[in-house]
Amino acid sequence: MAELDLARVPRFPTLEFERPLWATGLTRLAGIDEVGRGALAGPVYAGAVVLPNRDTILAELYGVSDSKQMTPEEREDWAPAIREKALAFSIGWASCKEIDRYGIVPATKLAARRALKGLPAPAQHLLLDYISLDKVHLPQTPIVGGDARCLSIAAASVIAKVARDAVLRHMDTRFPRYGFGSHKGYATEEHLAAIKKHGPCLQHRLSFAPMRVG
Repeated sequence: MAELDLARVPRFPTLEFERPLWATGLTRLAGIDEVGRGALAGPVYAGAVVLPNRDTILAELYGVSDSKQMTPEEREDWAPAIREKALAFSIGWASCKEIDRYGIVPATKLAARRALKGLPAPAQHLLLDYISLDKVHLPQTPIVGGDARCLSIAAASVIAKVARDAVLRHMDTRFPRYGFGSHKGYATEEHLAAIKKHGPCLQHRLSFAPMRVG
């Protein structure tokens, strides 16, 4: 797969991948993206979003981008608009236990398949951020840097990120020693210090360093 030329990535995602597929008569294109893959704790989440076949959706969602490039406030503001304007959306996840059991890549794909299964009508084509989904018998377009280039994928990344952040804030109330509400399970100095002091909790991924033994 070709490397992404960052200099040519637009500031906001476009419909360059959706339009040619819409032109063939397809109306249910599912953009899929995951969040939480690199965290040390909590589930991995995936979003699936089917946008309406109209060019005005680009203006209606202008400001939606790769969720990593948006502020928490921007994501929280845009997530309801995405859910309102989408033809369909769904969220799936895989638990920390499933991540430890299967590995992070299979667990990420499991979350994506669950999101896909949750759509009210079957998708006709998948637009994905780099990965492809096995065990799914649908045409798929993996896109390098897809969450920054494809509006359907960017929208999926935003709703998945907002949903996962809410879960991590709830985890913070159950395991207040670790600061999940601030770092969302990622390997910050604060989080690593808490693990060193208190050891892992039930939501840590024991197959990840520094919890992994051997």
